[in-house]
Amino acid sequence: MKKNILKNIIMLYGLSIAKIVFPLLTLPYLTRVLSVDTYGVVSYVKTIMTYLQIFVDFGFMLSGTKDIIKVRDDKNKLGFVVGDVLLARIILGLIGFAVLIVLTITLPILRENILYTYITYFAVFLSVFLFDYVFRGLEEMQVITIRFVAMKGIAAVLTFVFVHNDADIMWIPILDCLGTFVSVVFVLIELNKRTIKVAFTSISNAVKKLGESAVYFASEMATTAFGALNTVLIGAFLSKADVAYWSLCISMTSAVQAMYSPINNGIYPDMVKNKNLNIIKKTLKLIMPVVAAGCLFTIVVAKYALMIVGGKQYVAAANVLRALTPVLFFSFPAMLLGWPTLGAIGKAREVTTTTILTAILQVVGLGLLISFNNFELISIALLRGFTELFMLVSRTLICWKNRKEFN
Repeated sequence: MKKNILKNIIMLYGLSIAKIVFPLLTLPYLTRVLSVDTYGVVSYVKTIMTYLQIFVDFGFMLSGTKDIIKVRDDKNKLGFVVGDVLLARIILGLIGFAVLIVLTITLPILRENILYTYITYFAVFLSVFLFDYVFRGLEEMQVITIRFVAMKGIAAVLTFVFVHNDADIMWIPILDCLGTFVSVVFVLIELNKRTIKVAFTSISNAVKKLGESAVYFASEMATTAFGALNTVLIGAFLSKADVAYWSLCISMTSAVQAMYSPINNGIYPDMVKNKNLNIIKKTLKLIMPVVAAGCLFTIVVAKYALMIVGGKQYVAAANVLRALTPVLFFSFPAMLLGWPTLGAIGKAREVTTTTILTAILQVVGLGLLISFNNFELISIALLRGFTELFMLVSRTLICWKNRKEFN
């Protein structure tokens, strides 16, 4: 494995470990100091923000990275790319807020917690100025890792100081905003060190960037439908306690999946340049036995894991966590065969198509569960695993069909 790939993976693993550690510090604390219903509200608002964050990002983490790779040696062009993407994301941030206003009118949980919801969104809007795609394109992943640790570290430490019961719930989004603001300042300093000057061309070019990134956004949004839509519907049809149970299980699942991302993100820039399929094959042979062992371990210790992370009141969700293990098994190869593999040979449309088809399958499955009065947490978890298998199979077939396009 090349040195730059290894360096990127190491730094991104540091990022992923941080993404796991900080929630593991605050999540058990919040599940104990907050009531189950209040934690359900926190999780529900967070889920809605996941959709809005994807919308504000609009796939620029991938399309922006590719644009930066192309102009990384020309500081003048680099500044214009950064400026056009920034303007596009500011426009998206304003549209996202308008969407949020409609959602707060429509969804009871948001309407009952409107100020909490709006403050939470402000942190999403601030993320426009984090420029992660720039440092991914420059292959300087350490900047992303440091800013994330600073952002989440501040919020996590101050959570223990200010949040002690349900009455302190407003501190959660306020501290997120504070951590994000500090990260923005840090990132702007890093851009200045590299003499990258943000320059704007025109609104029309910003809109053009939106069009170029739309295919990536569609894929990311469809991917989000797997987890976030489930939570939204659980909040609409089931209880706040069910939202809390599901959110805790899916958070633990996502923590494991976060360990997959550094491998995919680390491989992606090199695959774009070299299109070497052997990297993908070696990665699968190395990682899949570890994934399989981790799934078996999760099935055995599910009850105790929930007790440690959430407390005794969440042990009832043990079978839900076990039912989510197929997601852990199928998601790594499905992710690896997506952007790092098919995206590297210009098959962005195919990646997006498989994601959208899988999302449609998920939505249809949820509709059937509701129609047949079988909309319960275990059924939703099993459906989620089935749709992940569908994505893996569809992407495998496309890779086989286009195997001659790899070096």
